[in-house]
Amino acid sequence: MTQNEALRPSLDAAVEDYRGYAGLRPLAGLLNMKEAIGKGLTVNESVERIKRIHWSLKRLHYALAAHIPSTPVYELKMAFSLHAHYCAEHVGEFAKRVREMRQPPYGLEMAPDPALDQFLDEVLGARSTPALLLGLYDKAFPALIRALDHLMTDTNRLFDHPTYRICRFTLLEMREAEEYGREAIRCLVKDTDREALGAWLAALDRLLAAAGDMDGREAKSGETVERIFSAAPYKYDPVPRRDERFIDPYNMGVNAEALLFDPETDPLPKTIMLYFKRMREIDVPEMMSSILAEESGKPWEYYQDMTRQLWDEARHAMMGEVGFVSLGVDWTKIPFNFTWSLGLNTMLTAKERHAVLFTIEQGLMPRKNGKEHEWEIGVATADPLTARIQDYDWADEVLHARIGKDWLVPQLGTQVEAMAFGDRAWTKILVDWKKWKEDGLTEHRNWWPEIYRAACRHWQTEPDEKLLQYNKTYENARADLKEVAAG
Repeated sequence: MTQNEALRPSLDAAVEDYRGYAGLRPLAGLLNMKEAIGKGLTVNESVERIKRIHWSLKRLHYALAAHIPSTPVYELKMAFSLHAHYCAEHVGEFAKRVREMRQPPYGLEMAPDPALDQFLDEVLGARSTPALLLGLYDKAFPALIRALDHLMTDTNRLFDHPTYRICRFTLLEMREAEEYGREAIRCLVKDTDREALGAWLAALDRLLAAAGDMDGREAKSGETVERIFSAAPYKYDPVPRRDERFIDPYNMGVNAEALLFDPETDPLPKTIMLYFKRMREIDVPEMMSSILAEESGKPWEYYQDMTRQLWDEARHAMMGEVGFVSLGVDWTKIPFNFTWSLGLNTMLTAKERHAVLFTIEQGLMPRKNGKEHEWEIGVATADPLTARIQDYDWADEVLHARIGKDWLVPQLGTQVEAMAFGDRAWTKILVDWKKWKEDGLTEHRNWWPEIYRAACRHWQTEPDEKLLQYNKTYENARADLKEVAAG
């Protein structure tokens, strides 16, 4: 027996019994001394796993954002917006960690494993809502959660604490996303869907096995798996689709802003128009998705900021939904048109779309007819919910105006030039009001009287006969009240 072998039992006992001053746990409570001595990954091993997690988050962000317009179900549009935001936020954290641990080149723009990349191609290429939900939440997110769990378990929490901490907070949001996705699968995916997609789902499992799972921790099968949905390159679908609850999507028969900013109208009825404007913002994530899908080669901070804004706009839509529910108003009786996102997505370039958005945001900054004035109306209604909604909506739009200044204005010169560019672009898509009616797509029905009456029943007030006659449309006006040429 060697001297070291003879000393081993006493050393093991000393390690087991090791305590800090007055019995305090050592090593800031992160792990015990035995774990600190005996476990952990090398820097190279940690970096390789981080890069695979980083790549997967980046690809999942794109898949979630890209499917927002073409996914009809409103709740899924909202959930995809949130989950894309989560992914975007953590991509930057993992990239930063790689840069902290190694000299360039970092290899962050390269797929770390071809089988893993093919797996993510297949999820992106899903051709139906059931396939997309199963690919994302039955396969991809669980694999990502395993990768995060494994890295937290295998790395040394003291030596590699920054990685451990990033994984810990990422895991919190990825589990939240997976939980929602599992519920969506229960609600929307039938047994027959699973059966029809059986070969594809099995191919996803085989691809993960070929990659050694998402993190590469397992032995790689080495199998070559035939492409199915990704046999042809993914093509982004810019056309917004809505589920059957969204009626009359070309309807532009009620000009919300004209009533909202009418000084002769009392604040309380304006609540309806505030909620309408908020929920109508469903079309902003639909449009911003197209910018994220088509603008390539930008710094990640660009996609992170734009996805934060996309999620904020989805939040605004849901704020409007909350408002209508609080009034006892059935929002499915209101036409939330998609003409704005449809026009921008199909008629303008990504730069023009962003410029239109920037022009709108800047127009909301002045007090007159801007976000502060909407908040003042909300306060004047004496309804705390309306005031809160407008308070946060205003705060968000200040941030969005800054995002446009940071990323768009430098491309176009000055703020004045950027707004002029956006104004010209916006005018291009507002010429079809009469044609939509002529083509039988809508009658531009005036939905205001019935919704106003429903709200008055909630308020226990009699409708104002003058307000019941309100009948201004968007035929010759934009949402910023600027007149446009008749189509």
